[in-house]
Amino acid sequence: MTMKFCPVCGSDLIDLEIDGVQRRACGAEGCDHVFWDNPTPVVAAIVEREGQVILVRNKGWPDKMFGLVTGFLEKGETPDEGVLREVDEELGLKGRVERFIGYYSFYHMNQLILAFHIKAEGRIELGDELDEFKAVPPERLKPWRFGTGYAVSDWLKYRE
Repeated sequence: MTMKFCPVCGSDLIDLEIDGVQRRACGAEGCDHVFWDNPTPVVAAIVEREGQVILVRNKGWPDKMFGLVTGFLEKGETPDEGVLREVDEELGLKGRVERFIGYYSFYHMNQLILAFHIKAEGRIELGDELDEFKAVPPERLKPWRFGTGYAVSDWLKYRE
């Protein structure tokens, strides 16, 4: 979805070349707003509980599609705090950050994924955004070729 109106003055945004790149910017005289369309930071958790990785299926996803616990980083929190909050909100588990795995550009969604290995304990209670979960032994985990799948691949290499 492309932004159409300036959030500062309400005028139409137009396409302008800024620093050699096409950007959406306010066309009104005296308003210098530029819609930079920067990537949104997202935290992702490879949740390990009782020796297994917990994969989740979000509401609205196809029946056999599972992924990592993910969520948007919120204002005022560190990535470590954000990923632990997401694990708590989505799985009802208390966890600790074992390791930062890496950062991954997810161009399709204009996101920057910050992935962590989390060790968690407790009884799983699914949050409002999830339909189901499954526990997978790490040796049976198969990385997917988009989004958080690259973090899974790197984590598996790290474990070897």
